[in-house]
Amino acid sequence: MTSLLKSCIFLKMLANSGLFYRTTGIATLVAFAYLCYVDLRTTSFEEPPFNFVERNGTQFMLDGRPFYINGWNSYWLMDHAVKDHCRPRVREVLQAGSKMGLTVCRTWAFNDGGSYHSLQVSPGQFDELVFKGLDYVIAEARRSGIRLILSLVNNLQTYGGKTQYVKWAWKEGVGISSSNDSFFYDPSIRIYFKDYIKAVLTRKNTISGIEYRDDPAIFAWELINEPHCMSDPAGDTLVDWIKEMSAFVKSVDDKHLVTVGLEGFYGPKSSKSSMNPSAWVSTIGTDFIRDSQIPTIDFASVHIYPDPWLSTDKVEDKLEFVKKWMLSHIEDGDAQLKKPVMFTEYGLSNQNEGFDLSHRDKLIKTVNNVVYRSAKGGHSGAGSLIWQFLVGGMEEYNDDFGFVPWERPSTFSLITKQSCRLALINGQLDSSTKLKDLCGRRQWSH
Repeated sequence: MTSLLKSCIFLKMLANSGLFYRTTGIATLVAFAYLCYVDLRTTSFEEPPFNFVERNGTQFMLDGRPFYINGWNSYWLMDHAVKDHCRPRVREVLQAGSKMGLTVCRTWAFNDGGSYHSLQVSPGQFDELVFKGLDYVIAEARRSGIRLILSLVNNLQTYGGKTQYVKWAWKEGVGISSSNDSFFYDPSIRIYFKDYIKAVLTRKNTISGIEYRDDPAIFAWELINEPHCMSDPAGDTLVDWIKEMSAFVKSVDDKHLVTVGLEGFYGPKSSKSSMNPSAWVSTIGTDFIRDSQIPTIDFASVHIYPDPWLSTDKVEDKLEFVKKWMLSHIEDGDAQLKKPVMFTEYGLSNQNEGFDLSHRDKLIKTVNNVVYRSAKGGHSGAGSLIWQFLVGGMEEYNDDFGFVPWERPSTFSLITKQSCRLALINGQLDSSTKLKDLCGRRQWSH
């Protein structure tokens, strides 16, 4: 099917949905953006210049200007970059994200244990083929103009996680406890993890020849995905671990930003614990403000999952919670943390009873509007990353939240509109031919 025919079909879909008649400006924009997308596989990408993203107070800074982020999650990139026949999926999603004006992708830089495509097969021992897959992900992201948040370990058992480290220590007879939480306090396990951090950060990319710690295509290091330490609800254990590990990262790599990977729950002693979606999450050993205040943490991370967190089935109730949850954390960033706050995961499950694709669009619009208003006002809400993007033929990698964004015109439109609004604030529209083509001359203020 030709690109022109695909674009005509897309315009027909817009007309049938009512979007075309609502505003020809939006329809024209999205049609053009989609036309760019369908030609991705034949488009040659010229690697853009890259500088490190820095922080100044509550704002990210790039080339001396505030940098607000519209991005996404694709956790599966390294796994699919191991084998040559799967690598086109990695390139496709990164180049598609670039064409949509997105700037940051969050993905896993871990797979621990003896499972399929493990990066770290045992403490300090790596599968070079998998490491080369991660090399490819970083090099391809740079080529596509995308920066990466690389997460270093999982709290969950998926892809090994902290459980695998505990198993290694127990098997070698050096572990002091079989509890998963000993990952945070066992001296031997802390050494394992520091060795892992150093190996990743000092890795010399076999494609670009750049050590990871020197590569501005990496936006930030995330210490752990969604940490919980249930054995210490007061949170002292996790605070100590964050202090030690973030300081260690900084000792090896003083160029990149560091974040924890928190979901954003307030601790039992926090004055904001009533903002939590349920009482039990204040007992999991984390505290958003206390954990994020640590000096070696550059920005705070927050997740947004109203489906599993709330008991209500009403979409409007969920959206109201989302708005309040985001504004509460932006307030924290402005008043207490004095740091950027990034909403590094958000999504709606397609397994909910009565789920409709329009519900996801409503969530995206809600999140995007909060971030845009924060950015326009110069506040700490620094960006958002939706969970998660897939490409065609990846059903086995889909959880309840994944989707192919260019398959639904209204979703595609919402995402690209946010890219253009933030690019205007970032001062990028005049300097980027790609964004000029995507955004045109429309005023992105609504």
